[in-house]
Amino acid sequence: MPQYDYDLFVIGAGSGGVRAARLAAMTGARVGVAEEHEVGGTCVVRGCIPKKFMVYASDFAHEFKVAKSYGWHVDARFDWREFLTAKDIEIARLSGVYTANLTKAGAELFHERATLIEPHCIRLANSGRTVSADKILIATGGRPWKPAELPGVEHAITSEEAFHLHELPKRMVIAGGGYIAVEFAGIFAGLGVETTLVYRGANILRGFDDDVREHLTEQIERRGVRVILGKTWDAIEKTDTGLLNRLTDGLEIESDEVMFATGRNAYTKDLGLDAAGVELRATGAVKVDEYSRTNVEHIWAIGDVTDRMNLTPVAIREAIAFVETAFKNNPSKFDYDCVPTAVFSQPPVGTVGLTEAEARKTFGPVDIYLSKFRPQKVTLTRIDERVLMKLVVDPHNQKILGAHIVGPEAAEMIQMAAIAVKAGITKQQWDATCALHPTVAEEMVTLRERYIPPELAAAE
Repeated sequence: MPQYDYDLFVIGAGSGGVRAARLAAMTGARVGVAEEHEVGGTCVVRGCIPKKFMVYASDFAHEFKVAKSYGWHVDARFDWREFLTAKDIEIARLSGVYTANLTKAGAELFHERATLIEPHCIRLANSGRTVSADKILIATGGRPWKPAELPGVEHAITSEEAFHLHELPKRMVIAGGGYIAVEFAGIFAGLGVETTLVYRGANILRGFDDDVREHLTEQIERRGVRVILGKTWDAIEKTDTGLLNRLTDGLEIESDEVMFATGRNAYTKDLGLDAAGVELRATGAVKVDEYSRTNVEHIWAIGDVTDRMNLTPVAIREAIAFVETAFKNNPSKFDYDCVPTAVFSQPPVGTVGLTEAEARKTFGPVDIYLSKFRPQKVTLTRIDERVLMKLVVDPHNQKILGAHIVGPEAAEMIQMAAIAVKAGITKQQWDATCALHPTVAEEMVTLRERYIPPELAAAE
């Protein structure tokens, strides 16, 4: 008789948890999975996928402006509820696909919350059933955070509620300067909402390349987003005409909705990890080693709940490495170096490798190749839109350390560029690639002159 009910029990059926459960079940392991919400997790249900649909929907307004200069006359009207219905139908379909893939692989799915009550025991909330497992994987992801101490914060929504607003607001104020805040600012502005982005820092997208941050701020302001920097909230007050946002230094803005996109916390609260002896970091994230193993030998954790690199493809790769390690006797770990990422702002950002500041800190002097130009598509219009492309190069061996793009299809381009950067090619090898004309991407392989900032050029 087996000692445990399952060889593996996965708590959380997001992208990482589903991949791990499927692959483990395909080895013949007895696998159980618990998910308290819809199968698919943050990415499929309340993150990247529905948000990208919203980006597509909102970007049509910009495309209609471009189309007019090409002889098209479009009488367009946007129906928010019609869009929500189409979006929700597709999300339900995708969630169903994830569910089907789990069961086809042989995993048993429980649509209920699971908590640890002992190192090898899990309690299922709805049924009250207790099950045991030889190995346990925590893949519960993260949840949006709001400042609980802020007066009136109960009137604010997060990104999760933004996917289900009954009406499209006329005025929206968004708190935050990270990729979620910037993306939603572009979405609502594109849909005709008077949108204000408020961030406490000196510029948006902390951690991204400084040229990217500055350039994107200019571009989103040209698309209609009002950007306010260096401010925080004193209070939110509900009035007869909306919500009054009282900011520092006496600035007041009235809106119909306030959305906080000020970060996400690992979803570990009341999960029972203390009962199993699992250590957490100060942030509440699960502490793991390079193989995604916790301090308890038979318990692992992957994805956003570990707060390492919170990207869906990374969670999936961590899941694959976990199964190789735990079920195939092939200790594996994910390489976090040169992972491409995108911000689906409008225009979008694509980046891979080191920022200029990171490269200088690690390698000292670096060579910079930078270009800003008007893409051909808008040259027939009066739209003042510019693309930024930047390469960071090690002058000693000419290895490309980082690539950064702001402009149309930046995410698509950076995926291809990431192959080259990950492979460690040199600037000479990069330049040896023939340009494909006429494209925006060709500029990436025609950057020949080193860029010297105007302030340094004047000094020389």
